[in-house]
Amino acid sequence: MTGYLTTHVLDTARGCPAEGIEIQLYRIDGEARTHMTTLHTNSDGRTDEHILPASDFATGTYELIFNCGPYLERTSADADAPRFLDSIPIRFGMSEQAHYHVPLLLSPYGYSTYRGS
Repeated sequence: MTGYLTTHVLDTARGCPAEGIEIQLYRIDGEARTHMTTLHTNSDGRTDEHILPASDFATGTYELIFNCGPYLERTSADADAPRFLDSIPIRFGMSEQAHYHVPLLLSPYGYSTYRGS
């Protein structure tokens, strides 16, 4: 079995997928951060391709940066500046060759994540 990484961003305040969010993936090696890719969510709140495809998969520590500020500015009635949430980093480990799914449940004032399936 070969591993890969996916995500899904859902806007829990509006009850819909979050379209147009830029997501950056970094590999973490000690103090070093290596940029792997930048993708955007589609109309279903997913990326059109795996964030980390099987051909590039390696176990280790990674970080996803969800750049949610522009999305929240477009979709939220609250116009306070600066926004409460802007970029959301999620650092996590992948220790086996498997499908890792790291979803983001987003609202203007909070978020949660978990290891999905």
